[in-house]
Amino acid sequence: MAGAVILARHGEPALSRRVRLTAAGYRDWWGRYEAGGLKPGQTPPASLRSMAAAAGVLFSSSRERAIQSARAVAGDRTFESDDLYIEAPLPSPPLPDWLRLSPRWWGVVSRLCWRAFDYHDGQESHGEAKVRAAQAAARLMESAAAGEDVVLIAHGYFNYMIGRALAARGWRRTLDQGYRYWSARRFEPPR
Repeated sequence: MAGAVILARHGEPALSRRVRLTAAGYRDWWGRYEAGGLKPGQTPPASLRSMAAAAGVLFSSSRERAIQSARAVAGDRTFESDDLYIEAPLPSPPLPDWLRLSPRWWGVVSRLCWRAFDYHDGQESHGEAKVRAAQAAARLMESAAAGEDVVLIAHGYFNYMIGRALAARGWRRTLDQGYRYWSARRFEPPR
């Protein structure tokens, strides 16, 4: 029988969200966020470290915050880092400079425009990201087919998309810690 697929979110990034930005400012902020690493002094939860220790295979996104998180979770174990698992883009829509929001709210506005109105500003579209999420799910299922659990350390929204792709293939979510930093969601194969 196949092992489980565990989708974990990276730790807290170093870049502060306690700012108010214009749309252009958010575009710059997101670029720094995508390139940045983790806030120092974090320790992954013991439950996530245990899941990783019991897993046969570990993967991470190729973004620095995911790589640093995977190192913290995996310890001395090796893991494969891949662009396939990077976060879905958050292109800020061209809104007037008088509108200043926190990165959290720009993320909501950008994700809504990206998903509902297909605004992608030349980046990956929602449809393209869905295809990539299905490819990621297939790769994780293929790795789990050997009978050992698979852990992916990646990103909140893209993990959500992978989870939907797994569920569409009959995989059952048996653990749901939400989408906080260091949280995990476990999917079991169809019976």
